[in-house]
Amino acid sequence: MIKRMIAKRLEELLTYYPVVVLTGPRQSGKTTLLKSLFPDREYFNLENPSVLDFVEADPGSFIKLHGKNVIIDEAQKLPRLFSYIQAAVDDHRKNGGIILSGSQNILLSDTISQTLAGRAAYCELLPLTQTELQNAGDLNAAPDTRNLFDNIFMGSYPGQRSEKIPPDMFFDQYIATYVERDVRTIKNVSDLATFRSFMRLLAGRIGQLLDYTSLANDAGVSAGTVKNWISILEASYLVKILRPLHNNFGKRYIKSPKIYFLDTGLACRLLGIRHAEEIEGHYLRGNLFENYVVAELHKEISSRNADIEMFFYRDAKQNEVDLILRSSSGDSAVEIKSASGFSTSMLKGLHFWQSLPVRCEREASAKSACDLFVVYAGQSESIGDIGLLAWTDLCKLL
Repeated sequence: MIKRMIAKRLEELLTYYPVVVLTGPRQSGKTTLLKSLFPDREYFNLENPSVLDFVEADPGSFIKLHGKNVIIDEAQKLPRLFSYIQAAVDDHRKNGGIILSGSQNILLSDTISQTLAGRAAYCELLPLTQTELQNAGDLNAAPDTRNLFDNIFMGSYPGQRSEKIPPDMFFDQYIATYVERDVRTIKNVSDLATFRSFMRLLAGRIGQLLDYTSLANDAGVSAGTVKNWISILEASYLVKILRPLHNNFGKRYIKSPKIYFLDTGLACRLLGIRHAEEIEGHYLRGNLFENYVVAELHKEISSRNADIEMFFYRDAKQNEVDLILRSSSGDSAVEIKSASGFSTSMLKGLHFWQSLPVRCEREASAKSACDLFVVYAGQSESIGDIGLLAWTDLCKLL
């Protein structure tokens, strides 16, 4: 089993809270992690119909009997269970007694969060990070484009990696399982064929501004339906919405977000890419590389529980910075380029960012400088005050 960075934090949270909630997409390794870390705990999977019937018959008695050392998997299957958990915790508080796990963000909904407020801590287990793959020896550290395209194509789901399942086989099954089970659970999607087509259209727009009207026209549905379907994909941890930075920089800025898939292997399959070598000449090569960088940084930040927010910047005059990493200590501006050789044209967005007066005021008030980086498919080095980072050195941004 590949060692997960979140394990230490999960164990720590159990010492301070009665309930710990572990969420994440299907196949991210939640069950494997929990069973390996806590082999002596009772385990109940509510996706098993007989187990669900057993718990649903008398949730109060179930929590009373098993709620001191239990793992409840796919807990979103029985929302009313949370009220009984709240009552049990209030009556007899015992830290670390209950671990809830689920594949959908419903576990983070306002209703459930209010029910368990002050009683539960939350953490996410996403697909494998670059650091985890490197530590396991499953990521070739040589920063060449062949290895880059292999990793974009393979994706980072633990089961697929450990079992070496061909990506086309793994992701075909993943899509079928997701569409047939999760979509119907979250929201009643009657036309599954249209939804699958919509997912493919969305994969063709990674790294681009979200135009709901254009997407709706191409999918043959309403803009409202598109927004609902994107919310489904977010709830299932399949896509990440990257918001624009909304500071008043003295110019009109873009308000539309960008969309990325949390796993590039899934995006490749939806795009019909059959081999890693196809990525090199693909019309979305740059978008896939940008998606890879954004997804990897998101996973690393989540796994480390780092206090870093991710944005992009773009104004109405097409001035753009691919990624802004914002923390209390300052900003990092990042350009993402799929080329393996350096060109001064890569620095255009960074030079523009340096010229923004309000950005300079933020640096002065924060007493910190803005770090400038280009992430690309070449070797790490420095060009003056700008760092060129190989795609294998993304953690240096954090």
